[in-house]
Amino acid sequence: MKTRRRFSKPVVAAITKDKILGIRAGSDDHRFIGVWVVVVDGRVFIRSWGLKRRSWYTAFVEDPVGTIQAAGRELRVRAVTSVSETTKTAVDQAYAEKYNTPWSMKFVRGFKRSKKRRDTTTELVPA
Repeated sequence: MKTRRRFSKPVVAAITKDKILGIRAGSDDHRFIGVWVVVVDGRVFIRSWGLKRRSWYTAFVEDPVGTIQAAGRELRVRAVTSVSETTKTAVDQAYAEKYNTPWSMKFVRGFKRSKKRRDTTTELVPA
């Protein structure tokens, strides 16, 4: 089995600290959008709240390359949209720990309780 590439420790540290990650999904040159991001065991994960037909998630499903803004740089990424249930549970916990204000907990619970939202769990790896 091929081991996935990982981001450097400084990039992971910056992503861990930041509440919002700028992403541009797919090959097209369009604007960056902000998404909530968590790190689990040195791996970077995002989830989609909105389940629209045209979203960053569907763009990654159709074309798994993109770019993130992290550690003061733009980094090419590949999106992995097939994530195990065990990993999704760890991502649930990471969201609850990182986004723990009363306002954000509504969204954290929505990420966890909605199977459709949970199934958008996406790992970002260096391209």
